[in-house]
Amino acid sequence: METKRLRIEPMTMEETTALIGQYEASDPELSAAYTEMLTGCQKFPEQYLWYAPWKICLLESGAFVGDLCFKGLPESGQPEIGYGILEKYWGNGYATEAVKAVCQWALARDGVKAVEAETVPDNQASQRVLEKAGFQPTGVVGEEGPRFVCQKVS
Repeated sequence: METKRLRIEPMTMEETTALIGQYEASDPELSAAYTEMLTGCQKFPEQYLWYAPWKICLLESGAFVGDLCFKGLPESGQPEIGYGILEKYWGNGYATEAVKAVCQWALARDGVKAVEAETVPDNQASQRVLEKAGFQPTGVVGEEGPRFVCQKVS
């Protein structure tokens, strides 16, 4: 999919495998997250788009600026989204633009009622992204911190 400034597309299994290796030594937690995504893609190939990491690239130059992912499509119809922008691209609104676009895509899919997200409590930048993308706080605190939801507009 394309936005005004970004191209957002699912990564292949090969690209995901490369990221796992890239982060294995430097960021084991991130490597484990990509491994979890890859496992979901392999286990549930019919839900590939709901498990795969999606690369976020600048439309003009093709430069990779970050990625996002859903954590599967649960029976509740409320997938959770996670996202990250490389530090050198912070402050340009790329996360908001990407999250907004992908959430619109998700909410247009059959069976999806809402998109959820969770941030660490002190990550004000991420909370602003969610707010600008149409998310509302749920009042619930999850494993990582406060939870947010973007609901389908009837």
